[in-house]
Amino acid sequence: MRSIRTLLEKKGTHVWSIRPEATVFEAVQEMAKKEIGALPVMDGEELVGIISERDYARRIILKERASKETRVDEVMTRKVVCAKPSQQIEECMAIMMNGKFRHLPVMEDKKVIGVISLRDLVKTVIAEQQFTIEQLESYIAG
Repeated sequence: MRSIRTLLEKKGTHVWSIRPEATVFEAVQEMAKKEIGALPVMDGEELVGIISERDYARRIILKERASKETRVDEVMTRKVVCAKPSQQIEECMAIMMNGKFRHLPVMEDKKVIGVISLRDLVKTVIAEQQFTIEQLESYIAG
């Protein structure tokens, strides 16, 4: 299996984020515009939380709160689990599955250098399996 660093090199390391004082509406707009499901919440260079579509559904819609009046820091997930670039893809998949979340910021030297999704990990595993299948078929065919 490849490392998260290898995945980020292929995916790219640009990190879209949101400020804690932004409104939830602004966060949802940004997620829609970027076609992503979560945003790290950054106070300057410091990761202070993460907000996801799931947070929006559970903490805004279901509680009948106004997204244009509610700040991100009121509903974000504060205890953020992060990955290291050296971790393996399988390990991060297990962390995400056990934690029941779909987005994992990647930290290096106390700085967010990327965000990976469960979809990114699954796509990588499938691509690796397809490559192995093709190699085996080529070997068998001679």
